[in-house]
Amino acid sequence: MNQACVHNNTIDTGNHHGRPQYRPFLRFLTTRERNVIWLLLAIAFLPVDGTTLGLYAPFWSPISPALFAVYCLCNWRQLRIATNRYLPMFLLPVACIILSIPGWLKFGIHLNAAFMSITGLLGVLATLGAIAIAFDVKRIPWRTPLRILIASYWFSFGVGVVQWLSIHLHVKPLTDYSAHLMYRQYINGSSVWGGGRPQFLFAEPSYIGMHLFGVLLPLMWLMRGRDRIYAKRLRNLIVMYAIGAVLMQAGTRIILDSVVALLIAIIVHNSWHDGKQRVRGIAQLLGAGALGLLGILADSRLSSIAENGAEGDGSFFARIYQSLDPICGLLAHPWTVLTGYGAGNIINAVWAGAGRAGRLLNSLGMNGSAAVGFATGMNADTVWTMCAYTSVIAEYGLIGLVLLVIASVVSMMRGRATSCMAALPMEVREPGNGWTSDASQTLDDDWMPSVSKATTAKRGIWSKTVICWLVLIVYLYIQCENYAFAALPLFIFAASKLREQAYPVKGVCDCGNRQQPIMKTNGGNKKGEGREP
Repeated sequence: MNQACVHNNTIDTGNHHGRPQYRPFLRFLTTRERNVIWLLLAIAFLPVDGTTLGLYAPFWSPISPALFAVYCLCNWRQLRIATNRYLPMFLLPVACIILSIPGWLKFGIHLNAAFMSITGLLGVLATLGAIAIAFDVKRIPWRTPLRILIASYWFSFGVGVVQWLSIHLHVKPLTDYSAHLMYRQYINGSSVWGGGRPQFLFAEPSYIGMHLFGVLLPLMWLMRGRDRIYAKRLRNLIVMYAIGAVLMQAGTRIILDSVVALLIAIIVHNSWHDGKQRVRGIAQLLGAGALGLLGILADSRLSSIAENGAEGDGSFFARIYQSLDPICGLLAHPWTVLTGYGAGNIINAVWAGAGRAGRLLNSLGMNGSAAVGFATGMNADTVWTMCAYTSVIAEYGLIGLVLLVIASVVSMMRGRATSCMAALPMEVREPGNGWTSDASQTLDDDWMPSVSKATTAKRGIWSKTVICWLVLIVYLYIQCENYAFAALPLFIFAASKLREQAYPVKGVCDCGNRQQPIMKTNGGNKKGEGREP
């Protein structure tokens, strides 16, 4: 292949020489195993997490985790490699079940809620395993999945525009259809959550930032230097989506998320050792801060919070007592601070802590009855916290949260899992079948060139981009309790690939078979051939 197509000036084969867009997709399907369709469907349904078609969870009904799980099961041989590669993460559900036993024995077990909690953890592993199988073990070309991802998010944005137009033009059939499609609808006037807002295909409007800055923005960082065309497409999608959501008044959180993401992006995209870029970066940070202040003044809900405190906005105040109830419940039974109430027993923590939380809010001059009323109106299957950290601590305690952090970091820093030919079916080993694919499209050792090899070797995985990415994820999960969301698995996988750049271990794969290193050539990744100069 022409080297110009390998690096930054990659030609999009879907548009090159006027060839139809569908031809690369059909070629992709005909040269892969048939079970790759489950991977593509899972990627296509990533922005669809709030419809009645998805699997039920409080304030979330995703489809993709189940499809990722099917893809993993279809590739169970390769799943063993991914499991060994990220073993600490795959052992985490076992540890959480063990931590749940004391809480189950003391407070009982809510089977349906426990099932939702455990399957949420399994959803993380399904997503991580599917990504590892596809882009590390099989080394599937990334362009077709990325095209599908971008197209699916554009489609969800178009759905939001149609919803907004139907709301403001009073097209009742469309608003009613959208309301019936969504699991918790924010569209028409009958919504108990506040209607009149486009919801796109998300569980609620506040999840817009989770998708834009938890999935799309990191992917844009990964494409930086690898493929400027796709980096630009992702950037345009993020900017258009964020601006459109703000202009359509889809929610307040997207304003805060956009400002935080903008500040982090400025830090990532500037070299602070260079004097000119440092001055430019400081100016950009000041501009982003001014933009954030303007957003607060322009948004009535944010202005109300700034003027009246936490109770200035009902949704913001609800975030407080929805987490305060279970946290106070931990104090009611101090031993649960370590092991939690058990999987599915968040409601027990809420009931135990509602009185204490109400008294605390009253002492601070706020409405404590809201915390008590929330506990009274919830049951085990409907309770939510809207904060991943609160949910993890309430169910699995501080030990569970620490184990999650340790498992994530250790998985990121474990040694290289060289893709093993012996673990792949014969049909996959053939050229053009997901193994010896076009070198410009496979996620090999150079898949993240935005971080130089010298920098990677010097700092390991903890480059500026990775640290900023981690900070962004930590922020986003403050207002998202969904365990199976794709942001964390994507981060773990990407950081582990950086680890492979810094500390390559060649010759031995995870399944123990000794083999020659697999290197990139113009014709693909071939066994026993060295890297081209």
